[in-house]
Amino acid sequence: MELDATLRDEFLAAAAAVQRPAPQLIKEFMASFVARQRDAAGHDAWFRAQVEEGLRQADDPHVKRIPQSAIEAKWREDREKLVRQTVKSGG
Repeated sequence: MELDATLRDEFLAAAAAVQRPAPQLIKEFMASFVARQRDAAGHDAWFRAQVEEGLRQADDPHVKRIPQSAIEAKWREDREKLVRQTVKSGG
């Protein structure tokens, strides 16, 4: 790996300031980066599978549909209940 000399020197100085070996910090940074990439790839695969399943269900005539009006009515009911609870509790 090629590193900018100024960046390298600043990194070595910062590592020395916290009394940590620079190679150990680099290993930790690399391991952290690889883990984040692995997690992101896993999440991406999960998300894509969820989208595919949603598309499959959207095309399946046997999947039970909930009308928008029913969802809105349930939302209004839940909201009214929360408002009553808030008023009752003095909020």
